[in-house]
Amino acid sequence: MALALVTGGTAGIGRAFAVELASRGWDLVLVARDSARLETVAEELRTTYGHTVETVTADLARREDVLRVAERIEDTSSPVEMLVNNAGFGIHASLLDKDFSIQEKALDVMCLAVLVLSGAAGRAMSARGHGSIINIGSSSGIITTGNYSAVKAWVNTYTEGLANELRGTGVRVTAVLPGWVHTEFHERAGINASKLPEMVWLEADELVREALDDNARGKVISVPSRRWSTAYWVGRHAPRPLIRWVSRKLSNSRKNP
Repeated sequence: MALALVTGGTAGIGRAFAVELASRGWDLVLVARDSARLETVAEELRTTYGHTVETVTADLARREDVLRVAERIEDTSSPVEMLVNNAGFGIHASLLDKDFSIQEKALDVMCLAVLVLSGAAGRAMSARGHGSIINIGSSSGIITTGNYSAVKAWVNTYTEGLANELRGTGVRVTAVLPGWVHTEFHERAGINASKLPEMVWLEADELVREALDDNARGKVISVPSRRWSTAYWVGRHAPRPLIRWVSRKLSNSRKNP
């Protein structure tokens, strides 16, 4: 069986990736901070699909944990054929806050860890001549809602650069740019999304199926759903002052209950 490693694999989009991959016949390595939840999810997947599910308890804000996961990715005795860099969290904080610890953690988890783990996967996979790297960016990366947009813009651009470096090696590299997805992501971040209309929301399982299919086709940028693909196109071509205005309105709407 092929083996996929998913970070943040116990909830939201990461869990949806784990479920979909298991249903397609993949064995899994799940990486998350909460060991109890990690084992619960792993056992559910083993029972339901009958595949091997390894677990790695790791906090990707810690350098030593990131390097330990990177070592697992480069382990040639049980090669990882797909890496899904999904671990992340919302940032409900001002860029002006004196305490920048949450901003620093965001850079560690959603930028540095992505760079280190993708590099490990790229080296191992290109040596074998095949493999897939999927990094969860965001459509937020084309707007300007604080550091989360900046972090995800980095992920989006980094992934395109990685795809350039791995072109012709047999390794498929894809940045997935979700819009608003029904998960616990926003609630855990303390972000109020109650005023958003239902039409903007996606289901995680639908997003994951489209993302995996896009990666299999060799697409570097995957924006699941036609409506979000259209929004992405508009965001890429709209005047930047308009994008900043929309971003301010969106940020203000999240602050108000």
